[in-house]
Amino acid sequence: MELFHFSEEAGIERFEPRPAATQGGEAVVWAIDTWHAPLHYLPRECPRVTFWPVAESLPEHVERWFGRVSGRMVIAIEAAWLERLHTTRLYRYVFDGTGFEPLHDHGVHIAREAVTPLRVEPVGDLLATLTASDVELRICPSLAPLGRAITRTSLHWSLIRMRNAQGWEAPDPEDMWPQMADTARAARQQRSTSSTFG
Repeated sequence: MELFHFSEEAGIERFEPRPAATQGGEAVVWAIDTWHAPLHYLPRECPRVTFWPVAESLPEHVERWFGRVSGRMVIAIEAAWLERLHTTRLYRYVFDGTGFEPLHDHGVHIAREAVTPLRVEPVGDLLATLTASDVELRICPSLAPLGRAITRTSLHWSLIRMRNAQGWEAPDPEDMWPQMADTARAARQQRSTSSTFG
């Protein structure tokens, strides 16, 4: 199984483990699987709200939030990032999955030793790559209303780089869907701004 790491740097020859707050400070190399790779077809610092149904999602939530969606997932970004979506050069580093272990967090894998990529590939036109990946891309003036609302649902959702979103304040875990509240509390304890909730 191949795994991927996305970067705006083109010449990384070896990935060294780095401390990760969400892993209790343990040094790891991050990678993502094929299905979830579109979450990263964006400029690194671009805030995004992403969501899709899973087996545990309530039917009423699926109907309300996903009933008219034509793709397999929704990725929403702010209009202020649209120009950078067109101009950013992104590179896909391809890893042999050997040595990685899944975090059971929807596609995320980690390695505890240094990893040499099999190859590096330019992603190319990010907008074209997203639309070719069965993704519904939404452009919003602000992600804050959607981000707050989606955390109250039983869909799977990821809020990435939200510290860069306009007017964003992380929701109180008590206001989130119960299954996600513990994850949010842990993230807040480990660092003030996390890659998932920040």
